[in-house]
Amino acid sequence: MSITAERKEEVIKEYAAKDGDTGSPEVQVAIITERIRNLTDHLKIHKKDFHSRRGLLKLVGQRRRLLDYVKGKQVTRYEEIIKRLGIRR
Repeated sequence: MSITAERKEEVIKEYAAKDGDTGSPEVQVAIITERIRNLTDHLKIHKKDFHSRRGLLKLVGQRRRLLDYVKGKQVTRYEEIIKRLGIRR
């Protein structure tokens, strides 16, 4: 369910703007998206796991707030993020 350290490093390298960039909104959204995908796969198998479902909903809300922040700052960055991650909006 959770993201492995190796996968997290791969995601950070892929979406980082420069070396050592772990806190930019792009990286944060990418990591949260990876966690959402893992939880979604988990919930397809374990349909009655309502505690994990609540965690998934919290992650979706957190990602939405980060994306709204980026959209308010730079719309082009926002569009690039959702296109790269394949998020519908």
